[in-house]
Amino acid sequence: MARALSGVVAPERLTVVVNVGDDDYMYGAYVAADLDTVTYTLAGIEGPHGWGIADDTFSVMDAMAATGIDTSFRLGDRDLANCLIRTEALRNGVQLADVTAQIASELGATATVMPASNDKIRTRVQIDDGTWLSFQDYFVTRGHRDEAVALDYAGIADAEPAPGLLARISQADLVVIAPSNPPLSIWPILRITGVEEAIAAAGNVVAISPLFGGKALKGPADRVVTSLGMAAGTAGILESYSGLLDTLIVDRVDAADTELSSAETQVVAADTRISDKVQGLQFGEWLVDTMVP
Repeated sequence: MARALSGVVAPERLTVVVNVGDDDYMYGAYVAADLDTVTYTLAGIEGPHGWGIADDTFSVMDAMAATGIDTSFRLGDRDLANCLIRTEALRNGVQLADVTAQIASELGATATVMPASNDKIRTRVQIDDGTWLSFQDYFVTRGHRDEAVALDYAGIADAEPAPGLLARISQADLVVIAPSNPPLSIWPILRITGVEEAIAAAGNVVAISPLFGGKALKGPADRVVTSLGMAAGTAGILESYSGLLDTLIVDRVDAADTELSSAETQVVAADTRISDKVQGLQFGEWLVDTMVP
């Protein structure tokens, strides 16, 4: 979604606000998985699976694995280097937003990539046996196979929005909520003090459903929404964003769900299955032309 918009919106007018609830320390390095994924994608160097860096090597991981260290959480060498740059900067008192901007600039990402907060927020997932897991343990190590029955965003009560974030929301011509997992990737942004209220007041808020035929293409979005007690399919996505949306865009395969439109939120069907950059650009153009007055 960020790449689609970056093709049609001037860099100085595009801000991509990114979840930090997934951040964690791995092998002593501060890993900001969502920030890096967005930055690498906007810089055009993302790996073939949508994460990491294309053609990266794994010499460090292989060397550690040879000594018996569990390296199931894989970081390529260039990816790890960026994590170490971030770790050192944070240790020296640089704010997360500032080191993110530095890395994004050095890699050639032109839009503003902004962490939702400079403060520590950590998403924890309670699974059906009552165990609480860190996000990366739940999602990567255990492959999100467990049923999530509760979520906790540790530290969020004291977290402040990144400097300038609320102003950018209030001044935006269009606020787009990307087709991410609402409880795992979007709620940790919305729950930061003032963010949800700013979006609700923004006046032109569009979300893209992550579902196709009621199911996520990858990841557990559909399962997490229902396991947390919300409705299945598009109705559950609407419930996830209750009170926030002017428009929810669903894929053509879910066109019948446009009947879920209400006085609060219009449900619109479009081609949202983006398989290449050309389709992404076309979708970005359609979105801006259709949704921006």
